[in-house]
Amino acid sequence: MSVRTDPAPAAALRSASVWSTVSAADTERFISLASTEIPTLSLEVMQQIHAQFPQVVEIFDDHGVSGVLTRIRLALGPFVESVRAAGGPKIAGDGAVRFREAAASLDRCETLPGPALDFMRAVYRFGARVSWRRLTEIADGVGIPPAAMYELAEAGFDYIEALVGEATRDQLSNESLAAGERLRRQCRLVGLLLADQPADLEATAQYAANIGWRLPETVAVAVLNRNENMLLPPALGTGILLDWESEQPRLVVPGSAQAGRADALRQALPGWSGALGPTVPLAQAARSLHWAQTAVGLIAAGALPSRGVLDCAEHTTALLLLPPAELIDDLAAGCLAPLAACRPGQADRLADTLLAWLQTRGGAAEVAARIGVHPQTVRYRMRQLRELWGDALDDHDQRFALELVLRARKLQSPPSPGRPSHDLVTGRQVGVG
Repeated sequence: MSVRTDPAPAAALRSASVWSTVSAADTERFISLASTEIPTLSLEVMQQIHAQFPQVVEIFDDHGVSGVLTRIRLALGPFVESVRAAGGPKIAGDGAVRFREAAASLDRCETLPGPALDFMRAVYRFGARVSWRRLTEIADGVGIPPAAMYELAEAGFDYIEALVGEATRDQLSNESLAAGERLRRQCRLVGLLLADQPADLEATAQYAANIGWRLPETVAVAVLNRNENMLLPPALGTGILLDWESEQPRLVVPGSAQAGRADALRQALPGWSGALGPTVPLAQAARSLHWAQTAVGLIAAGALPSRGVLDCAEHTTALLLLPPAELIDDLAAGCLAPLAACRPGQADRLADTLLAWLQTRGGAAEVAARIGVHPQTVRYRMRQLRELWGDALDDHDQRFALELVLRARKLQSPPSPGRPSHDLVTGRQVGVG
């Protein structure tokens, strides 16, 4: 014969706190005795923590009180008081928050080295074991059932995790604030270094020393392009200054120009595009910034590669010839005027041949090899060029101007479908289609 059991009372029995069977008088006596022991117990816990974990740094407040000792006292108070809670000890949430709020009143109470979550948890658990031995002795003297103390121990484990969680959140918050302050100070220093009228060197050196940055002899300045995916500052080496507050973030990279430095910077900036200016003496940092900004402008115009961080040292010719576009256009209008009467295709072919000849000053075979045509074609085109320019092709200044203009035209990005191109002679935009 089976007996039907009502599941509801059984569930209620399993969830009931053993502390509900302890008389109020015994509960209060336990709390009173344990609370009286907290100062002595806290001192014992602190001493054993230092013995077990010598890497814990002791920091004292303005009154000379140990930060470790204060934290232990603040942690033990809510733990002992929790046995009064209805339904049994439950202190993981509210108790941990109260502990954090109380600890926040300390001027300097960060006593654990670094953000090591596992280490922090180990210290708390060790302190809990030391405390637990004394609390168990008090409970035995009062007559608290072992099951009630086991329940308190379970609540203690939850409490430890809550303390670790609160401490971790505080630490992350503090680190975030510290990182923001470092960025603000770096921005200020970058502004001093890149100003058109540099600040007093001694004052700049003092400000740099205050944020742990030593003034180098030479620097290179980089300018980055923001995009919608780059919401956080890039992770850079400690020696690189970052101005994150500018519309286009600016970097000051110390040291001389070394092989591979641009590659290393690109690896540190995955997904970013921009330009690294030339290496210059520190006092001329604004000059490196100028060329980096010039290169970024040419990247935006499609005249230079847009992938990754471009090294200006690898694109010197383009940086010299492309920025003064209006001057080049004016020069082209005069130098290339003989091509104005030619058909567009014919003018382009003659210009390519002329540039190859000016670059090589070689014979038909060498020019032909450079532009990929037959030598006889080169001879035919050179006769045409002689008819167009005459003796001007033998003038040194005229040849220099022609090569300058033709090189600049060659550097300009080739027109893509739907985009305007440039007239070879005048430099003006010509609509497509």
